[in-house]
Amino acid sequence: MKEKYQNLLLQVRGLADGETNAVGALTNITAAMRESFPERFFWVGFYVVNPDRTHLLLGPFQGPVACYRIKYGRGVCGTAWERNETIIVEDVEKFPGHIACSSLSRSEIVVPIRSEDGSVVAVLDIDSDRLDTFNETDKEWLEAIVKEIPIDFFTKIAAI
Repeated sequence: MKEKYQNLLLQVRGLADGETNAVGALTNITAAMRESFPERFFWVGFYVVNPDRTHLLLGPFQGPVACYRIKYGRGVCGTAWERNETIIVEDVEKFPGHIACSSLSRSEIVVPIRSEDGSVVAVLDIDSDRLDTFNETDKEWLEAIVKEIPIDFFTKIAAI
């Protein structure tokens, strides 16, 4: 798994480096993530903090249809934003207030994406159709990978 993550990190770096098309780059990044772990990653996408900071807006993703908006502190994504920390959920049905965008989702990891001042500007959301898919290795690598993505990609999308 470490080798796959090393390759993914390099790929994400290459997809983001010098690119100005935020939507295209983030779409390609989600595709690269999902293709790197097809047996584990059922849905991969970004939710971006809206300008008035009341909810997350659906951004580029790969997978089945998803929720358009998630309120601050709601579901796994809103809770990760509120806590400003990565959340790993072994069984989404046991997470209080889980928002079921897809009934096939069984476990989830959500990684906050922070600006230079430490405030959350977006989250990376990855779902699996299997229980207990994500662990500390995923957390460490995904936290490193999101740091390779320019913050202005998310501010551009939030302004759309």
